[in-house]
Amino acid sequence: MLMLRAPLQPLEITDEIRARFETLDEGDAVKSPEKITAVATKGDIGLSSELMASLPSLRMVAVYGVGVDRIDLDQARVRGISVTTTPGVLTDAVAEHAVALMLSVARRIVEGDAHVRSAAWAKSKLGLGFSLRGRTVGILGYGRIGRRIGELARGIGMSVLYTNLAPVAGEEATFRETPTALARDADILIVAAAGGPETRGLVNADVLRALGTSGLFVNVARGSIVNEEELIDALRTGVIGGAALDVYENEPTPRVDFSKLSNTVLTPHLSSATTDARIAMGRLVIDNLAAFFENRPLLTPLEV
Repeated sequence: MLMLRAPLQPLEITDEIRARFETLDEGDAVKSPEKITAVATKGDIGLSSELMASLPSLRMVAVYGVGVDRIDLDQARVRGISVTTTPGVLTDAVAEHAVALMLSVARRIVEGDAHVRSAAWAKSKLGLGFSLRGRTVGILGYGRIGRRIGELARGIGMSVLYTNLAPVAGEEATFRETPTALARDADILIVAAAGGPETRGLVNADVLRALGTSGLFVNVARGSIVNEEELIDALRTGVIGGAALDVYENEPTPRVDFSKLSNTVLTPHLSSATTDARIAMGRLVIDNLAAFFENRPLLTPLEV
């Protein structure tokens, strides 16, 4: 039996899950925990250690997304619980959103929208942004999404540097060993790394100082990768020029300080929120669940 922790978008995906699999919502599932053999959850919701431990028959977790920092992977490993994600199908959507955020803060698009709507345009001009062409973007995390961001950035005339666990073959010259070195050589720093204990607080005051007073910071990965207090201080005091954020440490209630700053662009964790990406993600969740319940090899298992 499947426990569905939250509806998946679009609703046709949730409807198909309920039609194809014996499904209980979480509120009903916790009344009969021994019946649950699989869980479908979102990356930003995950499956806590306590909830996983309360499901004695659990054998599979299907994640709608690529983030697994909110899944107890250690417990999954010990208990032999398989975990699947939806890699690849959301790459383009997230990369496009990263570029859109980069453009929005560089060209002051959100400020411009407010300037027109408030009728301030008749009284004053907004001021200047800057072109991205000829600038250097540093990408922190050079997996599928990071590499796609790089491709899009090169398409608009930007130079690309990156930091990863190791240099990528053929791109050794643009590799930087540390986030600080990456920020120092970049005009814009984009985070596309995986969340989790290994990357918590990786972007800190030192990295932001290296980015500099005209530097821009963009995050489409996980809020935990950034020390938010130090980011807010850097934005407030002009240590960096601005930030565009799609993810936060506390979702869906991020720190109010971000919304009080005029040099931020904020979106509600919607980098993969395109119809195309979400349908593809949902289909992959369904296909992995079908494989599990039919005792076939999983399509996209995570090595836990």
